[in-house]
Amino acid sequence: MNFKQGIWWGVMALLAFSLTSCRVKRPDTVLPDAKLEAVLYDYHIAKSMGEQVPYDEGYKRVLYLKSVFRKHGITQVQFDTSMVWLARHPETLRDIYERVNERLKAEKKQVENLIALRDNKPKESQPGDSIDVWAWERVYHLTGLPLSNLVSFDLPSDPNFMEGDTLRWNVRFRFIGGDGPGVGDSLYAPVMALQVLYANDSLIHDLRQINRPGLKTLCLSADTLGQIEKVSGFVYYPRQLSGRVLLADSVSLMRYHAKNDSTDVAAPASVKSTEAPRPVLARPLSRIKTAS
Repeated sequence: MNFKQGIWWGVMALLAFSLTSCRVKRPDTVLPDAKLEAVLYDYHIAKSMGEQVPYDEGYKRVLYLKSVFRKHGITQVQFDTSMVWLARHPETLRDIYERVNERLKAEKKQVENLIALRDNKPKESQPGDSIDVWAWERVYHLTGLPLSNLVSFDLPSDPNFMEGDTLRWNVRFRFIGGDGPGVGDSLYAPVMALQVLYANDSLIHDLRQINRPGLKTLCLSADTLGQIEKVSGFVYYPRQLSGRVLLADSVSLMRYHAKNDSTDVAAPASVKSTEAPRPVLARPLSRIKTAS
């Protein structure tokens, strides 16, 4: 072996030793990955809870964290030691936190669903160009008697609503116990209304009487009013002398994103109305008069 070959093999030996020495054995004082994942999950929930307490109850923040360590049978020193070691091994720390974040996201979604059910409010809508954002029942049975004569909703916007969105409310009406009220019998005709409130306090709306059974549609959009604040609507069924019952079903509220900076978005071919859509004008909120 000549001198150059000796140097080459020496360098290779040093490199191999260095690579071997980098694989440091995990100290016994460092918690296993699975244990750390469970601790960190509860730790961040406790931290979030502590951030919600008033300033004069700051001691609760410490109690929340201590309860995490007590639950998992570890000490603050063990936790801190493990985190210091993980900080020197970022790949391991990253893998643990990816799993923790997935668990926290799933927990957040479950909590939001429970809150929505408790408050009878919709959860955040799904993204997409054509989405049904209706979050309530699909079938309603109205008699015209008190407590059974109105279906109403308020849908606040969320990050998935965009400027220029078109809202199309579809309801199929059927009359049970008799024919519809007829064109000239407006006193007993159901009324369907939809309105969109924008962040600048502008309001657009549409309202019509339902004189015939079938699928009815109200459609609203505006490309110059900015961000939607809230979408509201109602179906009102006056008291009937004949005892006729109104069945409202197949309810959907479609949200269509504008295409190519235009709000002229067509509904799917499956959506058909027995009444031709009417033009709707945007007006400032202060100019809208409510019926007495």
